[in-house]
Amino acid sequence: MNRPPPPLSMLFSRHTKRREFITLFGGAAAAWPIAAQAQQSTRTRRIGVLMGLTESDPEGQSRIAAFRKTLQGLGWTEGRDLRTDYYWAGGDIDRTHALAKELVSSAPDVIVVNTPPGLSALRLETHTPYRSSLSRSWTHPRAPSC
Repeated sequence: MNRPPPPLSMLFSRHTKRREFITLFGGAAAAWPIAAQAQQSTRTRRIGVLMGLTESDPEGQSRIAAFRKTLQGLGWTEGRDLRTDYYWAGGDIDRTHALAKELVSSAPDVIVVNTPPGLSALRLETHTPYRSSLSRSWTHPRAPSC
């Protein structure tokens, strides 16, 4: 005849399963942020930069060098977790508009522009109204410069 297990062994068995579940669930919850961070860091972010100068202009190269240095200081490395596409308008308004269209169609994660004509061209291409989008620093981009 099958007898039910004694109450103490039933209780112990139930608590053991509960502890195993809590340990498994707790371990998964603890590992979840680590896994999520690892997944996020594997995605390469894309930045599109519309410059009003020519690529050979020393001022343009100086600005790009400062931009790269700032990104590195924030923990972003081109070629590892970041890809940056540069579009050089060379002071030509028509070229600025053509490059803005090309830049928007490439769908980068972030668009950086350094001239008012470039900003106007991007606004027309994205159909996005904007207010002053100038910023004091790369680390606090929402802080207005005015």
